Amino acid sequence: MRREIGGWHSPALNKNMEIAVYGHYGFALVLFPTAAADFLEYERFHLIDSLAPLIEAGKFKAFSINSINNESWLNDHIPPPYKAVRHQQFNQYICDEVVPFIRQQCSPETMIITTGASFGALHAANQLFRRPDLFDGTIAMSGTYDLKAYTNGYYDDNCYFNSPADYLPNLTDESVLASLRAKKHIYILSGQGDYERPDRSVQFGHVLSSMGIPHEVDLWGHDVPHEWPTWRKMLPYVLSTKF
Repeated sequence: MRREIGGWHSPALNKNMEIAVYGHYGFALVLFPTAAADFLEYERFHLIDSLAPLIEAGKFKAFSINSINNESWLNDHIPPPYKAVRHQQFNQYICDEVVPFIRQQCSPETMIITTGASFGALHAANQLFRRPDLFDGTIAMSGTYDLKAYTNGYYDDNCYFNSPADYLPNLTDESVLASLRAKKHIYILSGQGDYERPDRSVQFGHVLSSMGIPHEVDLWGHDVPHEWPTWRKMLPYVLSTKF
């Protein structure tokens, strides 16, 4: 399997941001790390190994990006408003830098699907619902879609516009709604075992249903916990059966 490590100095974040690229062909799959992890997390925890047969078959090309969660919501040494601003800068990095990089690596018409587990699921879903003009779907695993779960009581406009459970019910832009309602690949998954919160996936599914946005909520068994063996099964399952 082809594997390349690259990166650049991000103008939006004013720091070097690495990216790992796996594969040659297919649509683009953007992997958002969990918590404060980095761009090689999915490789270290063998999720890339679980995807290897699909990557080698040319179904998709994977782009594993870095996170800055330890500079925003997981950083207890800066005031909450700065955490929110840093989150917005990360959004800018994704849209203005990562997406053009993917287009250059693939083609301007390449379908881009976001994915992530845990905190990465929030980022993956948020990118799609904020910018359906750039992204074509999401596979969100074991996530929470209300940013307030991470803000320790702080809330401002930057929080609101990065909390899909909050901003989607108030979305009135018909062009954005039409774009979201045309999406064919919105998958919200959760186990029901230790440390999972399937209620949050179900609640978010209700939000999507109320807005007429097609999606699938898939709850796995009560023996399926919030950990890497779960996601090593979930993601290949969705990619092999839904695409």
